[in-house]
Amino acid sequence: MARPPRITPPTWLTAGLKPAPAPIPWAAVGRASVALSAPLAVGLAAGQPAYGALVSMGALSGVIGDTADAYRMRVFNIAVPQAFGALGVTLGTLVFGHGWAAVATLTLVALVSGMISSIGAVASVSGLLLLLNAVVGAGLPMPDPWWKAPVLLGLGGLFVLVLSLLGWPMRRAAPEREAVAATYRTVAELYEATGTAAYDEKRQAVTASLNQSYDLVLARRARQHGRAAPLVRVLAQLNVVIPLVEAAAAAHLRARLVGPLSPAIPAAVRGLADAVEEGRTGAPALDGLPTPERPAERAVDHALRHAAAVVHEADPDPYDVDDRLGRPAALRVRAHRAARAVLLSETSWRYGLRLALCIGLAQALVSLIPVPRSYWVALTVTFVMKPDFGSVFSRAVLRAAGTAAGLVLAALVLSEVPRGWWDVPVMVVLAALIPAFSAKGYAFQTAAITPVILLLSDTLNHQGFGLVLPRLYDSLIGCGITLVAGYLLWPESWHVRVADRLADAVADTAAYVGRAFAADGSDRGGRPRARRKLYRDLSTVRSEFQRALTEPPPTGARAAAWWPLVVAVERIVDATTAARIRVDHGAPAPDPAEVAAVERELRELADGLRDTETLVEVRAELPGDENGVLAPLRQEVGAARAIAGPDLR
Repeated sequence: MARPPRITPPTWLTAGLKPAPAPIPWAAVGRASVALSAPLAVGLAAGQPAYGALVSMGALSGVIGDTADAYRMRVFNIAVPQAFGALGVTLGTLVFGHGWAAVATLTLVALVSGMISSIGAVASVSGLLLLLNAVVGAGLPMPDPWWKAPVLLGLGGLFVLVLSLLGWPMRRAAPEREAVAATYRTVAELYEATGTAAYDEKRQAVTASLNQSYDLVLARRARQHGRAAPLVRVLAQLNVVIPLVEAAAAAHLRARLVGPLSPAIPAAVRGLADAVEEGRTGAPALDGLPTPERPAERAVDHALRHAAAVVHEADPDPYDVDDRLGRPAALRVRAHRAARAVLLSETSWRYGLRLALCIGLAQALVSLIPVPRSYWVALTVTFVMKPDFGSVFSRAVLRAAGTAAGLVLAALVLSEVPRGWWDVPVMVVLAALIPAFSAKGYAFQTAAITPVILLLSDTLNHQGFGLVLPRLYDSLIGCGITLVAGYLLWPESWHVRVADRLADAVADTAAYVGRAFAADGSDRGGRPRARRKLYRDLSTVRSEFQRALTEPPPTGARAAAWWPLVVAVERIVDATTAARIRVDHGAPAPDPAEVAAVERELRELADGLRDTETLVEVRAELPGDENGVLAPLRQEVGAARAIAGPDLR
């Protein structure tokens, strides 16, 4: 008798329930334990446990926001959101118990919170804390006078900041060195993967690592600060990774045709990573490297020896270091862009209105229906609607699952552990779970945060075990409101809205092809910057596609159909770089007409992507020298034009 088929939930529904293979950040675990438990102990010792709970709440916000590696960025990432959080709790406290005034205020705060979240990562966390603390202030009784709550919450954030900066005097540039060394190691893995199917995956890892390293080294960097010797040296070491990455594209093509590279090459790159991390100087040792014969081999050898010389240089000339590869725009330019993004962007208004609608409905519902301590409904909406953590649909599902798991743990704590001094060791353990579980995924983070918030809430309102089931009902109500008002009522949520961004990337790729093979050889310094921008943009497109893949059908299916085109565009950029590198090291230059034909095909592809959501196969005829340097590039462009999506019709 045939066994009946197993009924399993779809992948898009369960993907977030699998823990990510991330290491436990032990330093963050220790900081979280101290930051959340110490204020409780001080509050109990002073006879003011509610004050200690509020300081711990502020510390919880700081722990969630402490995601940067560089110390100077930690100041920014913790302090700015805390200021918005203080404003939020002040507004919430002022409308506590005022019914419809609270509904109107929180709806307006939600609109502002959603709109400023479109600016960037720090603004997104600031918008989250603005709304989160406003909801808490409007839902929980705070100590009088009104200014005490924001001060106490701010003290919690300040405590986290102090704990985070304790190692600054001894490890000023260590995070930057470690990040750059990690980038070198990803490049070593890239060279090991040349000629194999794993190359594309390793190249994506290199792009992500480069993005992180440049953000770490150059973010918010004023020119005079950037000329400090340790940072100049780290920046010089990071910049010479770019020729290594460009040479890897040519080495990948060479390995596919001839065979794998010598193991001495990735071993030498790993040696450079160790030198960067340890800060070693002196004469570089590059023994055992093979003698280069082909253009690709000469490119790798040249890039490796140049990188070795720079890595071991003790004091590079600060005015000979190109700091434009990853440097953000001037502060004035960024401020103008941010204001424009908030006030004039359709995306900003759309998200702000969606969030305001959901918060308004949640707050109106609990104002009409007598639900005790019902701030949890709006709190759930706030977390689920956070835009840069994933799709609204999957986050609602993961939030419900994570809350249920967290409530089981909270029920054990609230039912078995007596209130008072026992709260301190319990908080030591629960707080440690937050950074440990956050690295595993959103559902796991929710499961860790839920018992912490419930324990702190119980210190303020003394409901005990009676908090558990109402919080589960409130979470389900909040998830339901989000799914209906934040997802189903907005048709654009069901579509793949990344075609325009991908089209821009394809158009930029066409421009990159023209720049790489300019007849006069001009703008050689601009080519690496153009390539870095291209890969950063494609990394963003890839992230948006991965987010869309977690949406239910038909959105997830449409995103999956477009996915091969994203990969194809990345390969086109690689093929362009490989061709340019080969020309630089002895291969004949291509015919300008051949370059123009490739550019034309890419621009036609970009125009087609803007006009339709349906991928239609286009047969591209790209004549040229089959033995020339552009032959692989023409093949990749032809493959991109030949991608079709018949299931989208």
